[in-house]
Amino acid sequence: MGAEGSTAVLVTGGSGFVGSHLVRRLLERGYEVRTTVRSTADPAKVRPLWELDEEFPGRLSLFEADLLTEGSFDAAMSGCRVVFHVASPFLMPERIKDGRRDLVEPALLGTRNVLAGIERTPSVRRLVLTSTVGAIFGDYTDVLDMTDHVLSERYFNTTSTVENNPYHYAKTLAERAAWEAEAAQQRWRMVSVNPGLVLGPSLTPASRSGSLFLLDELFKGYFCYGAPDFSFTTADVRDVADAHIAAAEKPDAKGRYIVAERTMTSFHDMARIIRSRYPRDLRLPRTELPHWPVRILGPAFGLTQDYIRKHLGIRFRVDNSRSVSELGITYRPVEQTVLDHYEAWRKQRSAK
Repeated sequence: MGAEGSTAVLVTGGSGFVGSHLVRRLLERGYEVRTTVRSTADPAKVRPLWELDEEFPGRLSLFEADLLTEGSFDAAMSGCRVVFHVASPFLMPERIKDGRRDLVEPALLGTRNVLAGIERTPSVRRLVLTSTVGAIFGDYTDVLDMTDHVLSERYFNTTSTVENNPYHYAKTLAERAAWEAEAAQQRWRMVSVNPGLVLGPSLTPASRSGSLFLLDELFKGYFCYGAPDFSFTTADVRDVADAHIAAAEKPDAKGRYIVAERTMTSFHDMARIIRSRYPRDLRLPRTELPHWPVRILGPAFGLTQDYIRKHLGIRFRVDNSRSVSELGITYRPVEQTVLDHYEAWRKQRSAK
Protein backbone atom coordinates (compact mmCIF):
# COMPACT_ATOMS: atom_id res chain seq x y z
CA MET A 1 0.00 0.00 0.00
CA GLY A 2 1.46 3.36 -0.96
CA ALA A 3 0.27 6.87 -0.26
CA GLU A 4 -3.44 7.58 -0.39
CA GLY A 5 -3.99 10.42 -2.82
CA SER A 6 -1.62 13.26 -2.04
CA THR A 7 -1.17 12.37 1.61
CA ALA A 8 1.19 14.85 3.27
CA VAL A 9 3.46 13.54 6.02
CA LEU A 10 6.05 15.22 8.22
CA VAL A 11 9.49 13.81 9.03
CA THR A 12 11.33 15.72 11.76
CA GLY A 13 15.12 15.58 11.45
CA GLY A 14 15.20 14.75 7.74
CA SER A 15 18.93 15.35 7.38
CA GLY A 16 19.86 12.68 9.95
CA PHE A 17 20.99 9.09 9.39
CA VAL A 18 17.53 7.51 9.82
CA GLY A 19 15.55 10.57 8.73
CA SER A 20 17.17 10.84 5.30
CA HIS A 21 16.49 7.17 4.51
CA LEU A 22 12.89 7.58 5.69
CA VAL A 23 12.38 10.68 3.50
CA ARG A 24 13.72 8.79 0.45
CA ARG A 25 11.53 5.73 1.12
CA LEU A 26 8.41 7.88 1.54
CA LEU A 27 9.09 9.76 -1.70
CA GLU A 28 9.60 6.46 -3.51
CA ARG A 29 6.17 5.37 -2.24
CA GLY A 30 4.47 8.47 -3.62
CA TYR A 31 4.02 10.59 -0.51
CA GLU A 32 4.17 14.35 -0.32
CA VAL A 33 6.89 14.82 2.29
CA ARG A 34 7.58 17.78 4.56
CA THR A 35 10.77 17.60 6.54
CA THR A 36 12.50 19.79 9.11
CA VAL A 37 16.16 20.64 9.64
CA ARG A 38 17.63 22.92 12.24
CA SER A 39 19.16 25.20 9.61
CA THR A 40 18.69 25.28 5.85
CA ALA A 41 21.97 27.25 5.67
CA ASP A 42 24.12 24.15 6.40
CA PRO A 43 24.90 22.88 2.87
CA ALA A 44 26.61 19.64 3.98
CA LYS A 45 23.48 18.56 5.85
CA VAL A 46 20.90 19.91 3.40
CA ARG A 47 22.48 18.93 0.06
CA PRO A 48 21.22 15.31 0.16
CA LEU A 49 17.68 16.66 0.64
CA TRP A 50 18.10 19.09 -2.27
CA GLU A 51 19.17 16.12 -4.39
CA LEU A 52 16.03 14.23 -3.37
CA ASP A 53 13.98 17.28 -4.30
CA GLU A 54 15.50 17.19 -7.80
CA GLU A 55 14.83 13.45 -8.08
CA PHE A 56 11.21 13.77 -6.90
CA PRO A 57 10.24 17.26 -8.13
CA GLY A 58 7.48 19.08 -6.29
CA ARG A 59 6.98 16.50 -3.55
CA LEU A 60 9.54 17.45 -0.90
CA SER A 61 9.27 20.63 1.20
CA LEU A 62 12.02 21.72 3.58
CA PHE A 63 11.29 23.68 6.77
CA GLU A 64 13.51 25.08 9.50
CA ALA A 65 12.53 23.98 13.00
CA ASP A 66 14.34 23.80 16.32
CA LEU A 67 13.48 21.14 18.90
CA LEU A 68 13.76 23.72 21.69
CA THR A 69 11.55 26.39 20.05
CA GLU A 70 7.87 26.17 20.87
CA GLY A 71 5.61 26.12 17.82
CA SER A 72 8.47 25.73 15.35
CA PHE A 73 6.98 22.55 13.83
CA ASP A 74 3.48 23.96 13.28
CA ALA A 75 3.98 25.28 9.74
CA ALA A 76 5.59 22.05 8.54
CA MET A 77 2.88 19.94 10.21
CA SER A 78 -0.11 21.83 8.83
CA GLY A 79 -2.34 19.50 6.79
CA CYS A 80 -0.25 16.39 7.54
CA ARG A 81 -1.95 13.13 8.44
CA VAL A 82 1.15 11.39 9.84
CA VAL A 83 4.05 12.79 11.86
CA PHE A 84 7.31 10.82 12.04
CA HIS A 85 9.26 12.27 14.96
CA VAL A 86 12.81 11.17 14.23
CA ALA A 87 14.86 14.20 15.34
CA SER A 88 16.78 13.72 18.57
CA PRO A 89 20.41 14.26 19.54
CA PHE A 90 22.61 11.14 19.73
CA LEU A 91 26.09 11.72 21.12
CA MET A 92 28.74 9.23 22.13
CA PRO A 93 29.51 9.43 25.88
CA GLU A 94 32.85 11.20 25.36
CA ARG A 95 31.09 14.02 23.48
CA ILE A 96 28.58 14.71 26.24
CA LYS A 97 29.60 17.70 28.36
CA ASP A 98 26.29 18.13 30.21
CA GLY A 99 23.83 15.23 29.95
CA ARG A 100 20.78 17.31 30.85
CA ARG A 101 21.56 20.17 28.47
CA ASP A 102 23.03 18.12 25.58
CA LEU A 103 20.59 15.20 25.54
CA VAL A 104 17.71 15.23 28.01
CA GLU A 105 16.33 18.69 27.28
CA PRO A 106 16.44 18.43 23.46
CA ALA A 107 14.90 14.92 23.53
CA LEU A 108 12.17 15.65 26.10
CA LEU A 109 11.39 19.29 25.26
CA GLY A 110 11.66 18.53 21.56
CA THR A 111 9.16 15.69 21.86
CA ARG A 112 6.86 17.89 23.96
CA ASN A 113 7.03 20.64 21.32
CA VAL A 114 6.15 18.16 18.58
CA LEU A 115 3.28 16.79 20.71
CA ALA A 116 1.98 20.33 21.30
CA GLY A 117 2.11 20.91 17.55
CA ILE A 118 0.08 17.74 16.98
CA GLU A 119 -2.52 18.98 19.48
CA ARG A 120 -2.85 22.18 17.42
CA THR A 121 -3.02 20.32 14.07
CA PRO A 122 -6.39 18.59 13.59
CA SER A 123 -5.31 16.74 10.42
CA VAL A 124 -2.82 14.52 12.31
CA ARG A 125 -4.08 10.99 12.94
CA ARG A 126 -0.88 9.11 13.72
CA LEU A 127 2.47 9.76 15.37
CA VAL A 128 5.34 7.37 14.67
CA LEU A 129 8.03 8.01 17.27
CA THR A 130 11.65 6.96 16.76
CA SER A 131 12.65 5.58 20.13
CA THR A 132 15.40 3.03 20.84
CA VAL A 133 15.97 -0.29 22.58
CA GLY A 134 17.65 1.98 25.14
CA ALA A 135 14.16 2.96 26.31
CA ILE A 136 13.63 -0.74 27.16
CA PHE A 137 16.88 -1.41 29.03
CA GLY A 138 19.64 0.74 30.49
CA ASP A 139 22.53 -1.71 30.85
CA TYR A 140 22.88 -5.22 29.41
CA THR A 141 22.57 -6.66 32.89
CA ASP A 142 18.97 -5.33 32.96
CA VAL A 143 18.08 -7.79 30.18
CA LEU A 144 19.41 -10.67 32.27
CA ASP A 145 16.57 -9.88 34.72
CA MET A 146 13.93 -10.17 31.94
CA THR A 147 11.98 -13.39 31.33
CA ASP A 148 14.30 -16.02 29.79
CA HIS A 149 16.99 -13.31 29.37
CA VAL A 150 15.19 -12.17 26.20
CA LEU A 151 14.74 -8.49 25.27
CA SER A 152 11.08 -7.70 24.66
CA GLU A 153 8.85 -4.64 24.31
CA ARG A 154 7.11 -5.32 27.63
CA TYR A 155 9.78 -3.56 29.67
CA PHE A 156 10.76 0.07 30.24
CA ASN A 157 14.24 1.27 31.17
CA THR A 158 14.25 2.08 34.90
CA THR A 159 18.00 2.11 35.60
CA SER A 160 19.42 4.94 33.46
CA THR A 161 19.84 8.43 34.92
CA VAL A 162 21.14 11.75 33.66
CA GLU A 163 24.58 10.74 35.03
CA ASN A 164 24.51 7.07 34.01
CA ASN A 165 23.70 6.69 30.31
CA PRO A 166 21.97 10.03 29.66
CA TYR A 167 21.10 9.08 26.05
CA HIS A 168 18.99 6.10 27.14
CA TYR A 169 17.53 8.19 29.95
CA ALA A 170 16.58 11.01 27.56
CA LYS A 171 14.92 8.64 25.09
CA THR A 172 13.03 6.88 27.88
CA LEU A 173 11.64 10.17 29.22
CA ALA A 174 10.68 11.29 25.71
CA GLU A 175 8.89 8.03 24.89
CA ARG A 176 7.01 8.01 28.20
CA ALA A 177 5.90 11.64 27.67
CA ALA A 178 4.58 10.73 24.22
CA TRP A 179 2.60 7.72 25.53
CA GLU A 180 1.09 9.93 28.25
CA ALA A 181 0.04 12.51 25.64
CA GLU A 182 -1.50 9.80 23.46
CA ALA A 183 -3.47 8.38 26.39
CA ALA A 184 -4.92 11.83 27.19
CA GLN A 185 -6.84 12.19 23.91
CA GLN A 186 -8.76 10.26 21.22
CA ARG A 187 -7.92 11.84 17.84
CA TRP A 188 -4.44 10.45 17.07
CA ARG A 189 -2.68 7.20 17.83
CA MET A 190 0.99 6.59 18.42
CA VAL A 191 3.33 3.78 17.46
CA SER A 192 6.94 3.70 18.63
CA VAL A 193 9.81 2.11 16.72
CA ASN A 194 12.60 0.95 19.05
CA PRO A 195 15.66 0.07 16.96
CA GLY A 196 18.97 -1.34 18.14
CA LEU A 197 22.26 0.23 17.03
CA VAL A 198 21.39 1.51 13.55
CA LEU A 199 23.93 0.57 10.89
CA GLY A 200 24.09 0.67 7.10
CA PRO A 201 24.99 3.15 4.36
CA SER A 202 24.64 6.82 5.30
CA LEU A 203 23.00 9.12 2.75
CA THR A 204 24.27 12.18 4.57
CA PRO A 205 28.04 12.71 4.88
CA ALA A 206 27.45 15.26 7.64
CA SER A 207 25.42 12.89 9.84
CA ARG A 208 26.56 13.01 13.46
CA SER A 209 24.92 9.75 14.42
CA GLY A 210 26.59 8.01 17.34
CA SER A 211 26.43 4.63 15.59
CA LEU A 212 28.62 5.99 12.82
CA PHE A 213 31.21 7.20 15.35
CA LEU A 214 31.25 3.85 17.12
CA LEU A 215 32.16 1.93 13.98
CA ASP A 216 34.53 4.71 12.92
CA GLU A 217 36.79 3.63 15.80
CA LEU A 218 36.74 0.00 14.62
CA PHE A 219 37.43 0.94 10.99
CA LYS A 220 40.24 3.38 11.85
CA GLY A 221 42.18 0.66 13.66
CA TYR A 222 41.61 1.57 17.32
CA PHE A 223 41.10 -2.16 17.99
CA CYS A 224 43.74 -3.53 15.59
CA TYR A 225 45.42 -5.49 18.42
CA GLY A 226 42.17 -7.24 19.27
CA ALA A 227 38.46 -6.57 19.57
CA PRO A 228 37.01 -6.05 23.06
CA ASP A 229 34.14 -8.47 23.74
CA PHE A 230 31.31 -5.94 23.41
CA SER A 231 28.22 -6.91 21.40
CA PHE A 232 25.32 -4.83 20.08
CA THR A 233 21.71 -5.22 19.09
CA THR A 234 21.86 -4.09 15.47
CA ALA A 235 19.36 -2.86 12.88
CA ASP A 236 19.80 -1.92 9.22
CA VAL A 237 18.87 1.73 8.61
CA ARG A 238 16.76 0.68 5.59
CA ASP A 239 14.81 -1.83 7.69
CA VAL A 240 14.29 0.87 10.33
CA ALA A 241 12.90 3.25 7.68
CA ASP A 242 10.57 0.51 6.37
CA ALA A 243 9.38 -0.20 9.92
CA HIS A 244 8.42 3.47 10.35
CA ILE A 245 6.37 3.41 7.15
CA ALA A 246 4.65 0.14 8.07
CA ALA A 247 3.87 1.59 11.51
CA ALA A 248 2.12 4.49 9.77
CA GLU A 249 0.35 2.55 7.04
CA LYS A 250 -0.91 -0.54 8.86
CA PRO A 251 -4.15 0.35 10.68
CA ASP A 252 -3.62 -2.34 13.33
CA ALA A 253 -0.06 -1.29 14.23
CA LYS A 254 0.02 -0.34 17.89
CA GLY A 255 2.36 -0.05 20.85
CA ARG A 256 6.10 -0.51 20.63
CA TYR A 257 8.12 -2.43 18.07
CA ILE A 258 11.67 -3.60 18.62
CA VAL A 259 13.50 -3.38 15.29
CA ALA A 260 16.73 -5.35 15.66
CA GLU A 261 18.33 -8.64 14.73
CA ARG A 262 17.44 -11.60 16.95
CA THR A 263 21.10 -12.19 17.78
CA MET A 264 23.67 -9.59 18.82
CA THR A 265 26.75 -8.70 16.77
CA SER A 266 30.14 -8.11 18.38
CA PHE A 267 33.04 -5.93 17.24
CA HIS A 268 34.85 -9.18 16.40
CA ASP A 269 31.89 -10.40 14.29
CA MET A 270 31.88 -7.10 12.37
CA ALA A 271 35.63 -7.27 11.72
CA ARG A 272 35.32 -10.88 10.51
CA ILE A 273 32.48 -9.94 8.12
CA ILE A 274 34.49 -7.05 6.60
CA ARG A 275 37.72 -9.07 6.37
CA SER A 276 35.85 -11.72 4.36
CA ARG A 277 35.66 -9.14 1.54
CA TYR A 278 38.64 -6.92 2.41
CA PRO A 279 41.25 -9.39 3.70
CA ARG A 280 44.11 -6.89 3.36
CA ASP A 281 42.68 -4.23 5.68
CA LEU A 282 45.23 -4.44 8.48
CA ARG A 283 43.34 -2.01 10.72
CA LEU A 284 40.69 -4.61 11.50
CA PRO A 285 41.27 -6.90 14.49
CA ARG A 286 41.90 -10.56 13.81
CA THR A 287 41.38 -11.75 17.37
CA GLU A 288 39.11 -11.05 20.31
CA LEU A 289 40.74 -9.59 23.40
CA PRO A 290 40.47 -11.54 26.66
CA HIS A 291 38.40 -9.74 29.29
CA TRP A 292 41.21 -8.89 31.73
CA PRO A 293 43.09 -6.27 29.60
CA VAL A 294 39.77 -4.56 28.84
CA ARG A 295 39.05 -4.35 32.58
CA ILE A 296 42.50 -2.91 33.26
CA LEU A 297 42.79 -0.55 30.26
CA GLY A 298 39.11 0.31 29.78
CA PRO A 299 39.15 3.38 32.07
CA ALA A 300 41.94 4.88 29.90
CA PHE A 301 39.47 4.77 26.99
CA GLY A 302 36.63 6.34 28.97
CA LEU A 303 34.95 3.09 30.06
CA THR A 304 34.10 2.95 33.75
CA GLN A 305 34.47 -0.29 35.70
CA ASP A 306 30.72 -0.18 36.25
CA TYR A 307 30.06 -0.03 32.49
CA ILE A 308 32.55 -2.84 31.82
CA ARG A 309 30.94 -5.04 34.49
CA LYS A 310 27.45 -4.48 33.06
CA HIS A 311 28.33 -4.97 29.34
CA LEU A 312 31.57 -6.86 28.70
CA GLY A 313 30.97 -10.39 27.41
CA ILE A 314 27.20 -10.17 27.86
CA ARG A 315 24.94 -11.35 25.03
CA PHE A 316 21.20 -11.85 25.04
CA ARG A 317 18.51 -12.77 22.53
CA VAL A 318 16.10 -10.22 21.05
CA ASP A 319 12.39 -10.87 20.51
CA ASN A 320 11.68 -9.05 17.24
CA SER A 321 8.61 -11.16 16.41
CA ARG A 322 6.13 -8.26 16.53
CA SER A 323 8.07 -6.33 13.88
CA VAL A 324 8.06 -9.43 11.65
CA SER A 325 4.43 -10.53 12.11
CA GLU A 326 2.70 -7.13 12.47
CA LEU A 327 4.91 -4.76 10.47
CA GLY A 328 6.01 -7.32 7.87
CA ILE A 329 9.72 -6.58 8.23
CA THR A 330 12.08 -9.01 6.51
CA TYR A 331 15.46 -8.36 8.06
CA ARG A 332 18.50 -7.99 5.82
CA PRO A 333 21.39 -10.29 6.70
CA VAL A 334 23.72 -8.56 9.16
CA GLU A 335 26.62 -9.34 6.79
CA GLN A 336 25.04 -7.12 4.11
CA THR A 337 24.37 -4.32 6.62
CA VAL A 338 27.93 -4.28 7.98
CA LEU A 339 29.53 -4.44 4.51
CA ASP A 340 27.27 -1.69 3.15
CA HIS A 341 28.09 0.42 6.23
CA TYR A 342 31.83 -0.12 5.75
CA GLU A 343 31.76 0.56 2.00
CA ALA A 344 29.79 3.80 2.45
CA TRP A 345 32.32 4.81 5.14
CA ARG A 346 35.27 4.13 2.78
CA LYS A 347 33.58 6.08 -0.03
CA GLN A 348 32.95 9.09 2.19
CA ARG A 349 36.51 9.03 3.54
CA SER A 350 37.97 8.98 0.01
CA ALA A 351 35.66 11.85 -1.03
CA LYS A 352 37.05 14.16 1.70
